[in-house]
Amino acid sequence: MTKPIKIVLLGSTGSIGTTACRIVENHPANFRLLALACGTNAFVMAEQIKKFKPLLVSVKDYDARENLKEILAQKEIHKPPSILIGEEGMLEVASVHGGDLLINGLVGSIGLTPTIFALKRGLNVALANKETLVIGGKLVMETARENGATILPIDSEHSAIFQCLQAIDKPYHKKVRRIILTASGGPFWEREKKDMQDATPDEVLKHPNWDMGPKVTVDSASLMNKGLEIIEAKILFELDDDQIDVVIHRQSIVHSMVEFTDGSILAQMGHPNMEIPIQLAMSFPDRFPTTLKPLDLTEVNRLTFEKPDDKRFPCLEIAREASRKGGLAPACLNGSDEGAVELFLKREISFGEIPQLIKGVMKSSRLNGDINIGNVLKINESARNKVLEIVKK
Repeated sequence: MTKPIKIVLLGSTGSIGTTACRIVENHPANFRLLALACGTNAFVMAEQIKKFKPLLVSVKDYDARENLKEILAQKEIHKPPSILIGEEGMLEVASVHGGDLLINGLVGSIGLTPTIFALKRGLNVALANKETLVIGGKLVMETARENGATILPIDSEHSAIFQCLQAIDKPYHKKVRRIILTASGGPFWEREKKDMQDATPDEVLKHPNWDMGPKVTVDSASLMNKGLEIIEAKILFELDDDQIDVVIHRQSIVHSMVEFTDGSILAQMGHPNMEIPIQLAMSFPDRFPTTLKPLDLTEVNRLTFEKPDDKRFPCLEIAREASRKGGLAPACLNGSDEGAVELFLKREISFGEIPQLIKGVMKSSRLNGDINIGNVLKINESARNKVLEIVKK
């Protein structure tokens, strides 16, 4: 019997993290949770500590740690793991001794540094945090190569492409005509632009197919999520911009496709549920049963594909332009999007103002400088702050 894969989980209380925990629970002989990190959700973290008995955990700050300690005492857990705090604590979790796989389920640019830390220790990384590749892609891929580590995509689209590409050997760009990222179109695909401008957070967060965190759901509604995925795919699979297309696929059954140079197209299909891509990233190259019922295409009945509408969804073209520019432009794009989405969720700007703010910050920012962790994080934070300053004024 093979030893269980020892997992380090960042973002353990979010949607990716809780799904990963359910998978560990379903396959106790195959996986072991070694260390966890979360933000401030001490109640869920306490349940995870009780159930999985990790060696080390980290939370966002001192208050979260004290709250967690209190809950653990109430649950009569008298020998809790070491509880660290802040970014420093999260980095210790990310580089904990004995881990086999880091699952990065964090949201935002905070995911870059722990990914680099884990890769430098030779840990394979199952990556749901798309910002890691958007802002620091070149650095991440170089670090992985230098340390013999593998990056396994968790995003359903990139997982689909990854699976399709198993049919060929690297380098991919010589054998791939294009990859086709599918997008659901979000909740507003059939609405006129003027009807979308003043959409409320409550409307935006009602995604028709997927259950995701608020940031990703807003990005899905604006199609910025697909723009970020273009950059991510370009880096992850070492492709050119003209080798990446996007189609609107309302049913979210085909998760993405690869067209090869001979004209053949391979697609990966499945329920719109993150259990499959998360579990595959955890178990690869093995495949284990999931809790999902088999996909019945006769129940789906029809699969449709449409071209994206850049006039109604300008974020997609803004992201494409940042991808073409390369360098520090994707970090600026990501930071300005983080700021704009934050303000929208706080109801301080309208949905229609998100692309306007991002485009304005992209035009006004100086994007010179070397590609290193310090610079990409600086540009990301600077762009985010510019958005906040513009609205404040």
